[in-house]
Amino acid sequence: MLALSHYNSSASPLLHPLANHSGEKEEARVSVEGLPHVGNFTFREPTTSGIIMVILSMTLGIISNIVALFILVNAHSLQQRRSKAIFLLFATSLVITDFVGHLIPGALVLRLYLSGGVSPEELNSSEGMCQFLGGSMVFFGLCPLFMGCAMAAERCLGVTRPLLHSSLVTKRRAKICLVTMWTAALCVALLPSFQLGSYTYQDPGTWCFINVLRDTGGVDVAFVALFSGLGLASLAAALVCNTISGLTLVLARLRRPAGSHHSSKSHDIEMVVQLVGIMVTSCICWCPLLIFGLMSAIRSYKGTIAENSSNYKTLLVMGVRLATWNQILDPWVYILLRRTVLRKIYLIAKCQAGLRRSKLSRWEATSYHSSEKKDIDHV
Repeated sequence: MLALSHYNSSASPLLHPLANHSGEKEEARVSVEGLPHVGNFTFREPTTSGIIMVILSMTLGIISNIVALFILVNAHSLQQRRSKAIFLLFATSLVITDFVGHLIPGALVLRLYLSGGVSPEELNSSEGMCQFLGGSMVFFGLCPLFMGCAMAAERCLGVTRPLLHSSLVTKRRAKICLVTMWTAALCVALLPSFQLGSYTYQDPGTWCFINVLRDTGGVDVAFVALFSGLGLASLAAALVCNTISGLTLVLARLRRPAGSHHSSKSHDIEMVVQLVGIMVTSCICWCPLLIFGLMSAIRSYKGTIAENSSNYKTLLVMGVRLATWNQILDPWVYILLRRTVLRKIYLIAKCQAGLRRSKLSRWEATSYHSSEKKDIDHV
């Protein structure tokens, strides 16, 4: 989605120790002179390294999503099984959403970097660009989480109740489900347009998000609670569904007679492994931002965040960085966890296990013959 350069933008840590010495007050004033400062928010010129990181992040994300999209479209054209086709429809929609969600906010952040960041006068303004960027982050953040949950629920139904799945899940209903998820995410993102929350510039002034650090009101807390609650609930539901699917497939594999083969189960295993990869990636990338954002909003609303303001700023920047990587790593789940790749990994592991077993049996046989010879010689 975007990349942010890391530096401490709060001037308070610099002024606090210097303010205790009257002879150094002038030095403290000069040290921050020329830096726009509003409240506890200091604007600094974005660095060249930050601009390079934005460009590299965008390039990597675009290439990854295009490669994954090519693989999914090719697999969809060759797929005959309906359940697999519906899964590929969801997966293709997820990759397209990730691609657009990486391109649009990334381009806006790059523009802010190249323009030197936001000015202090624009900090509290309802600038259209900030509103659009903040809404994009919320929309493209919720969509992948909703889709991951829907894909996990669809596979759980297909694995545990195949007959019900075949009669209930169709391509038309899958498309309706996709439109519903996009619409729900859009409705949440547009809530600030109806004064139900607000988007503001975040430290270091090159990205926008829900107001969670400065002058946070009750509506802002409710807004971020809705955003975080929906995201965490989607991850929890995906975890439950993927666990049930995985356990069902493992039990079916253990009960299967030796020597029998079920190609349908191999498709199910491939899809569940990919869903587990998506879920793990989403949990690692999105949980920090969802949790830190809610914590920041609550403490800001209570008025107890001032003493740890710089820490919460750092946590938010770390959270949005991790969230950025979700749209870069998601495509690699489909690139690396395909059935052909999984089969090769399985064969390599099986070969290595066979070699170890062979070496162990040869060692045991050699040891046996050696000990037998010693006993004969002794007699």
